[in-house]
Amino acid sequence: MGVAASGKTTVGRVLAARLGWRFVDADDFHSARSRAKMRAGQPLTDRDRLPWLERLHAALAEAVAAKRPVVLACSALTERYRRVLIGRLRGIDVVYLRITPRLARRRIGARTHFFNPGLLANQFEILEEPADAIAIDAARPVDDLVAEIAERAGILPKPLT
Repeated sequence: MGVAASGKTTVGRVLAARLGWRFVDADDFHSARSRAKMRAGQPLTDRDRLPWLERLHAALAEAVAAKRPVVLACSALTERYRRVLIGRLRGIDVVYLRITPRLARRRIGARTHFFNPGLLANQFEILEEPADAIAIDAARPVDDLVAEIAERAGILPKPLT
């Protein structure tokens, strides 16, 4: 979890590949209306986010019930959003990719995405840093982040071949 450009998708994809787990990007669960709003620089409201979070919760619940490990990249910026996302599911580790506004702005300028860079300030405004997450400095190299996440979460990556 984290603000835009913190590396959620990049780190999540690499972590999932190293673990042999499925990767899910929360961006793929946004409605066309929400994507259009973000593209236009309009922040999403809680009303926009709730059905999105509920769809993500259902995907997590399905994975937990099937005992299929998954790495989900999701902003989950507030405690309330994280509660909806996780609900009563067990065995979920939250990893918070902490990033400075300056680095996030620099990264956003270097990528192509439907997220309007003007929304970044809003994300930092509503961000509630989680007290119970694995917090990691997102400025570090991806391989270092993946190794630390695996170590701190107590999960072992599959051997590299």
